[in-house]
Amino acid sequence: MKRVLVLNGPNLNLVGKREPELYGFMTLSGIEDACVKEGAALGMAVECRQSNHEGELVEWVQKAKGGVDAIILNAGAYSHTSIALLDALRFFGGMVIEVHLSNIFAREAYRHHSVVSEAARGVISGLGWRGYVYAIRFLAEETL
Repeated sequence: MKRVLVLNGPNLNLVGKREPELYGFMTLSGIEDACVKEGAALGMAVECRQSNHEGELVEWVQKAKGGVDAIILNAGAYSHTSIALLDALRFFGGMVIEVHLSNIFAREAYRHHSVVSEAARGVISGLGWRGYVYAIRFLAEETL
């Protein structure tokens, strides 16, 4: 059974309440439920976590090495700034799919570059909560 860790970074606990015109109306809890259900339907174990703290995200990625097959990551604002998270993802060494609820390329210029993308197999941006589900479907079909 494939094991997938879904990690969400800062302010994603506010999804559904914060700027719904950008991020949608589904809450993080709803997104996590959709991920777990999709994973179960595809024979995968999916665990979801969220933190507003960079160091906690880094520790979760480090501890994932050897314990999970893939990470789906929405690092939020840390996508654009966190070399520490990038280094942890490189240490993890497994499959990483980066997800963004909004289209980061249609937003402010400082959001156009993601540092953590360097460690990602692929990036899904702008498809809202469905981007997570599409990432899970991809991982179900991919050899990890």
